[in-house]
Amino acid sequence: MAVQSDENKRSPLKAWVRALERTARLDQDRSLTLPVLIDVLAERLQEAPALISREGSLSYRGLARAAHAYARWALEERLEFGDVVCLLMENRPEYLAIWLGLTRIGVTVALINTNLSGELLAHSLNTVAPRYVLSSAKLAPALDAVRGRLAPKVQSWALGAGAHELPRLDLAVAALTGGPPDGLRYRAPTLADRALCIYTSGTTGLPKAANVSHYRLMQWSHWFAGLIDVTPADRMYNCLPLYHSVGGVVAAGATLVGGGAVVLRERFSASTFWQDVVAERCTLFQYIGELCRYLLNAPSRPEETEHQLRLACGNGLRAEVWVPFQERFRVPQILEYYAATEGNFSLYNCEERAGSVGRIPPFLSHRVPVTLVKFDVEAALPVRDAAGRCLRCAVNEVGEAIGQIMDDRGATRFEGYTDDAASGQKVLRDVFFAGDAWYRTGDLMRQDAQGFFYFVDRIGDTFRWKGENVSTTEVAGVIAAVAGVTDVAVYGVTIPNADGRAGMAAVVVTQDFELSKLRQALTSLPAYARPVAVRILTALEITGTFKLRKQDLVREGLDPARVTDPLFLDHPAQQEYVPLDVPLYGQLQAGALRL
Repeated sequence: MAVQSDENKRSPLKAWVRALERTARLDQDRSLTLPVLIDVLAERLQEAPALISREGSLSYRGLARAAHAYARWALEERLEFGDVVCLLMENRPEYLAIWLGLTRIGVTVALINTNLSGELLAHSLNTVAPRYVLSSAKLAPALDAVRGRLAPKVQSWALGAGAHELPRLDLAVAALTGGPPDGLRYRAPTLADRALCIYTSGTTGLPKAANVSHYRLMQWSHWFAGLIDVTPADRMYNCLPLYHSVGGVVAAGATLVGGGAVVLRERFSASTFWQDVVAERCTLFQYIGELCRYLLNAPSRPEETEHQLRLACGNGLRAEVWVPFQERFRVPQILEYYAATEGNFSLYNCEERAGSVGRIPPFLSHRVPVTLVKFDVEAALPVRDAAGRCLRCAVNEVGEAIGQIMDDRGATRFEGYTDDAASGQKVLRDVFFAGDAWYRTGDLMRQDAQGFFYFVDRIGDTFRWKGENVSTTEVAGVIAAVAGVTDVAVYGVTIPNADGRAGMAAVVVTQDFELSKLRQALTSLPAYARPVAVRILTALEITGTFKLRKQDLVREGLDPARVTDPLFLDHPAQQEYVPLDVPLYGQLQAGALRL
């Protein structure tokens, strides 16, 4: 019977059916938001663990009570429906309790990236026009440094001791008594109302705040809970930031609506990961692809196969990492998926096809229309025919993934950003017929004959060199497999006296790294895709969700006058990487050396 049960859990069809069943009844009660549902779960699960951390834990009853207290605090502070409160806080149980409590009474909570400071932090706060900013004492200095750039009416509070100039949120809440705020006057939100603002990662340009409704919170949580079949016996290991949709909503929300426990950690640590997973008896792990590669590059530990994980779920797991990761660490099942905070569709790889981000099963294709359209990399726009209509890609042809916006209320709607202009740029109109509208993912993909999608690159990352499109993801995958490479970023740079952009690789390496072995590995790629230059760094800058920041690398290019790191050029005459110094760069500038 146990074997049959395991097979049922891993059956792709049964996973889809569970997801459909869990989300089928969401529209029956438009007042049943996630904060209200937590109360229902608290009545049923009582003292069962909900959130577990080293600093403290909350049972389901404790989470509900904490959320009630924050709701009462907000009402005492005269916060009203539609007001915005910014939350700047590291991973901890109070984080979820705060936004659950505030969103219950119609307040929108903007989840602020804890890595931001200065101009980027001020921008993220001001773009949502908050009435309050709630910070942990630990992050209060960053907030204090930008308070002068906020509107005078904005009030700042801190959770915990140490932020001496700010009023203590924890002390104010501790003084409050009472259960749910149902006896107080406030306008309760429905599923249609906005609950959160979650920001884009800011890998290019300033972060944008995406609108996230109560409906989306419920849809994401229940859909994902169905796919991974969460039960009260499950414990989800979550070291991803709570300010992001994956760590803060998908991993946490799906586990909670299924009655499981979320094990929170402030950050990921490759050296302690497996000991932690074993000690906490975790059955689920939410990953970002880079985390799996970090674990694969780490030394072996006895605990890495002594865990109770039944499933790892996440996005960005590269094909060359997938199989070695699953085999070495003996993870029974991997659920890779594709989604975006502001997106109107998701893809799920329930069949565990290594390298694919998933598909829309045929029986759902009419409900969630997703397709690829031909894309002009140089113009950075979809290709249109003489009649002005976009062209669908052929099988395995690379194009931009788009999802049709079919209504203003269901799962395929596009809720946009707080910036209307930015929202408009994400909608493609008159695509296949007059008046239709599709959400632009900004991602290039290909789709095989069985309907599985494969991520190729971000629009803007793909570049054109020698008349060909180059996928930075494809090139990075080859480089990452080279001995001694621990991290890599691939990007296009301008070359004097040459059209287009040539490939360049920034790598973080160990003492075992050899440039000759890198060059040899790159011969598996077409000549136009091989990086003409290599930059060796001690570390690559990443966002809080492990996405690479490439802007500075692209701007500095391969000019040795601007780059202090070791630079090497693939010399066309010598057929090897040679040090790129000022005289050699001068030859490029003068046109004496052509790549």
